[in-house]
Amino acid sequence: MSDFLDILTHGRRFKAAVKELSLDDLRDTAAKLEKIIAEREEEEKLELEANAERNARIADILAQIENSGLSIEDFGDVTSAPKAAKAKRAPRPPKYQITVDGELVQWTGQGRMPTVFKTQVESGKDIKEFLIPGME
Repeated sequence: MSDFLDILTHGRRFKAAVKELSLDDLRDTAAKLEKIIAEREEEEKLELEANAERNARIADILAQIENSGLSIEDFGDVTSAPKAAKAKRAPRPPKYQITVDGELVQWTGQGRMPTVFKTQVESGKDIKEFLIPGME
């Protein structure tokens, strides 16, 4: 909770915080707070009315379903229909390769460059020298 809300909702802390305000300032603050309360009450009233309309429509639909000889169970669990699993894409084929100490190191050209390639490039070789034939 923010310090402001902590002070505002705690009686003694609030009283201490406003003790330096004049009576006119306190009345002005109270009027502003009353305005905010009235606005919030109006918002909640509108929300309740909207929910009442929604609930009435739901009741109408349920009554229509029952009148047609069906039940909610006939529809099954519509909200949790199985979702198709995302197809994983095939891994990228390697584009570069180098043999170091008898070990073949391959790299797709994506992401961080492996150290063995980086050291070769820094020593003056061109990365194109390590291209796998046909992978341009």
